[in-house]
Amino acid sequence: MEPESRIRVALERNPYDVIIGSGQLARVGDALSALQVRAGTRILVVSNPDVADHYAAQCLSSLEAAGLKPVLLTIDAGEEQKTLDTLRIILDAAQHNGLERTSLMLALGGGVVGDMTGFAAACWLRGIRVIQVPTTLLAMVDASIGGKTGVNHPCGKNLIGAFHQPSLVMIDPLTLRTLPAREFRAGMAEVIKYGVIGDPELFERLEQAEDLSDPGRMTPELLQTILERSAQAKAAVVAADEREGGRRAILNYGHTFGHVVETLTGYGTWLHGEAVAIGMATVGQLAVNKGLWTDSDQQRQLTLIQKAGLPTAWPSLNIDKVLDTLRSDKKVRHGQLRFVLPDAIGSVLISDQIRDDDVRQCLTSQH
Repeated sequence: MEPESRIRVALERNPYDVIIGSGQLARVGDALSALQVRAGTRILVVSNPDVADHYAAQCLSSLEAAGLKPVLLTIDAGEEQKTLDTLRIILDAAQHNGLERTSLMLALGGGVVGDMTGFAAACWLRGIRVIQVPTTLLAMVDASIGGKTGVNHPCGKNLIGAFHQPSLVMIDPLTLRTLPAREFRAGMAEVIKYGVIGDPELFERLEQAEDLSDPGRMTPELLQTILERSAQAKAAVVAADEREGGRRAILNYGHTFGHVVETLTGYGTWLHGEAVAIGMATVGQLAVNKGLWTDSDQQRQLTLIQKAGLPTAWPSLNIDKVLDTLRSDKKVRHGQLRFVLPDAIGSVLISDQIRDDDVRQCLTSQH
C-alpha cells in the first residue's frame, strides 16, 4: 500500500482529516466505513463528464464494496456553470434519489464541482455531510479544504454561498495525470500564494525546482511536498479563523484583483488560478508602490509565477469598472476596500488604507 499522510483540520466543531497519497481513490469506501458511515447509506456522487470518464467507476466500485449505495450525477463544470441553475440540478437529483439526513454527497472533481456540491449539501435538508475528493491541483491545495461553498452571481464571484465543512478530504495525486496542463498551472498559483503568505521554505523549494508547469516533470517527492505543505497552510489558517472574521483573509492574497479580472473579462476567459496569478503580480506592485516590500521580492514572485507558466500582465480593463467591481467584493467592510499586501516572502498584512488613486496609479503603471 502506498504511504499516505493525514493532516488534521482542527476545528472546534466538526474537525476532519485531509488524507494525501497515491491510490486514495480506491480507498474511499474504506475511509467512509472508518468514519462510521453505515452500510446502505445513499451517496450522491457529483462529477463532470471529463473526470467521471476517468475516475467515477473506481470511486463507485470502492463505495459499493463498502456496502454503500452511490449514484452518479454528472454536471457541466467550468466557472460559467457555477450558477443557481446548476445547483438546482444537484438538489433535484438529491430529491429524485431519496437523500435523507443520514445520506452524503461526494464531490469528485475540481473546485467548481466541489463548491457547488458543498453548497448543495449545505442546503439539502438544512445540511447533510459532504466528502471532497478533488481531482485538480487547485481543488487539492485550496478549494476542497475549509468549507467555503457557493455559486456565482452575475455581479460577482461566490456571492451566494455558505460555510459547510466537509467530513473528509481525500487527495489522490494520481488523478493529476489526466489533468490538462493549463489547469495544473492554474493550481500552482495557489501553491505560490501559500509560499508568499506564510511559508518561505515552500517558496524557496519552488524556486529550486526545474519545472513548475507540468506534473510529469516533477518528482513524486516534490508533488507530495507541494500538496502536504499547501494543505497544512490552509488547515492552519482555517482552524484559527473558520468563518473569515480576521486572519483567514490572508488566503485571499491575489484574489481581490483576481476576482475583478474574472468578473470583468467574463467567467471562463481566464481560469481562476490564472486570474489569481495576475492578481498576485498586481498587488505585489501595489505593495512596492506603497513602500511595503522590495522590488527584489516582487521580482522573485514574478519569476516564480512565470516559471509555473502563468500570466502576470494586467489585462486592458476600464479602471472605473475595476473600482466599481472592487467595491462589490465580499471582502469590503463598511464601504472600505481591504487588500492583502505582501511585506516579505512569507509575510503579508491586511490593509484598509488603499485608496482609489493608489489602485489607479498601480493599474496604469501595469500597462
